[in-house]
Amino acid sequence: MGLKEKIKSNQRLKKLVIWMITPKNQARPRKWVSLFVNPFKHSRGRGSLVRSRVRLDVMPYNNFVLGANSTIEDFSTINNGVGDIIIGKRVRIGLGNTLIGPVTVGNNVIFAQNIVASGLNHGYEDIDKPIMDQPVTTDPILIEDEVWIGANAVITAGVTVGKHSIVAAGCVVVKDVPPYSIVGGNPGRLLKQYNSETKQWERVTKK
Repeated sequence: MGLKEKIKSNQRLKKLVIWMITPKNQARPRKWVSLFVNPFKHSRGRGSLVRSRVRLDVMPYNNFVLGANSTIEDFSTINNGVGDIIIGKRVRIGLGNTLIGPVTVGNNVIFAQNIVASGLNHGYEDIDKPIMDQPVTTDPILIEDEVWIGANAVITAGVTVGKHSIVAAGCVVVKDVPPYSIVGGNPGRLLKQYNSETKQWERVTKK
């Protein structure tokens, strides 16, 4: 049994390690973790950039990867506390975005402003407990290559956005988006798809 498994299997030891890494009731690591552990644990590609006003709430027990020539703009929050955050090459994470793992982003992806992509959900079933005291669940988000996500969109847990697709501004994506598609609205619905035979982006007729 490895060290990680030993810690997970021993509740007292697990609580101690979490206390050492994270202040009580906080979602960000202690300063010493950010300065002396995370730089050796997490991967940033050549030419990548995290702006100075980004809140980088990344823990050493999950992965954070930022690919080559990718940028995370100011006022964004990146949180891998409950799942990995993997960002590919030539990705622009725009101003004020929030990514809560597990989230995987492909290459050549554009996030506009104020987007939320969260692979986390809070339990609520037990009415005798506050929601904040109930276990969380996770369902991975996958953003494939060449996607463009418009401002103020929300990507919910478990969703895949297919290659070269567009999520319109303000869209709430609650189900998978096929490759080469455009979705919009709340909840998001299919608006256009690329037709490989006609070589055109064609409107999807309502059924």
